[in-house]
Amino acid sequence: MKQTAKEFISSIGVDNMLYDEEITASIAHAHMLKQNKLISSEECDQIVDGLKKVLADLEAGKVEFKVEYDDIHGCIEAQLEEKIGAVAKKLNWSRSVNDQVVIDTRLFLREENNLIRESLKELLDTLEMMAKEHVNTIMPGYSHLQRAQPITLAYHLLAYYQMFSRDLKRFEDCLERINVMTPDSGALAGTVWESDRNRMMKELKFNSILPNAMDSVADRDFGMEFISDCSITMMHLSRFCEDLILWSSVEFGFVEMDDAFTTGSKVLPQKKNPDVAELIRGKTGRVYGDMINLLTIFKGLPMSYNRDMQEDKYALLDAANTVESCLDMFVEMIKNIKINRGDMQRAAKYGYMNATELAGYLRSKGIEADKQEEIIGNVVRYAINHGKPVEELWLDDLKQFSQSFDSDVYDKIAIRNVIESKKSTGSTSFDEVKKQLDDIAKSKK
Repeated sequence: MKQTAKEFISSIGVDNMLYDEEITASIAHAHMLKQNKLISSEECDQIVDGLKKVLADLEAGKVEFKVEYDDIHGCIEAQLEEKIGAVAKKLNWSRSVNDQVVIDTRLFLREENNLIRESLKELLDTLEMMAKEHVNTIMPGYSHLQRAQPITLAYHLLAYYQMFSRDLKRFEDCLERINVMTPDSGALAGTVWESDRNRMMKELKFNSILPNAMDSVADRDFGMEFISDCSITMMHLSRFCEDLILWSSVEFGFVEMDDAFTTGSKVLPQKKNPDVAELIRGKTGRVYGDMINLLTIFKGLPMSYNRDMQEDKYALLDAANTVESCLDMFVEMIKNIKINRGDMQRAAKYGYMNATELAGYLRSKGIEADKQEEIIGNVVRYAINHGKPVEELWLDDLKQFSQSFDSDVYDKIAIRNVIESKKSTGSTSFDEVKKQLDDIAKSKK
């Protein structure tokens, strides 16, 4: 079925979500009009009372979002006029739709930013709690997806803790650009009425005021920054989900997902599919798409307002909702995950990741580098062929490859000792991991 031009240009199908922000900003605007004697106290009371009644109708689902309204601003204006008559028209003095749409967007993103930051804080608390539980849980650390060095699960979790901490700081910083006062800019050049932006700024709890009216209506940098932060957070979630998907496979067996976050297969009933983790990984591309969408919309726009800009709502609303739902689901998923400590430790033991320490031992005995490599290669090959980790080979087994081996080698290559041998700040050693946890605890005080 073909669309009419009216249907094509209407944005009410998406911006109807901004009705609460539109009414909040309109009430503040009415108060400002009264303060500047552009409307009387009685008219202000009529308008504010009418807006509250419209809000109640909207929350009760009594308002139909008709295409004829064009957008949420036109919808609320029509509803208000129905309730209080012609005085409703005075609400639009000293403002334009360009004003309204940007202040609504800023109010919406401010709330979304707050919600995302709360979810990130919950995720960080969860990771901290899990890390405390797994300070002594040994596992392989990977490079190129190959077993590289033994680490602890706490250490691995704290790496993600740092990533998500940076995400939280980015959203905190982004809020400074979102929470800026913009109204009474008119279409682009200001209005003929005097306004009191400071009064509105205080009522709407903004932190500052944009000094240029044209920039006020043309700017969506704050939205691009918000989606950029969303994209980085989704990338971190996706990387974590990739780890969990691998770890939950039979080949790894490090974790078991709770049934609430997996599905079975009718054809292959032995499988337990990590659907939630896979969907979070998949939705990352969706948020990336929102980011490219917004950047592309604005890359060729002349100053100041252009109708293209109404398309920003699709990207902004989708990115915000996607990140919120993914964060909330991810937190619940990892809260209910089962850690298979034994399988992690076995993978560390049979990963032959103490070869570096074996080389260090031989170096301390005066063996040259080329010879070290040959000896270690032979030792590891022998251990693999006999199905044993290196540290469980007999001393006689080791001596057949070099007489330099002595009983003190076992202290050097025991997996726990390999981990504990790391002395640098921020390393995987048990003491350093505990320090990292202590620093996190101190930062909260």
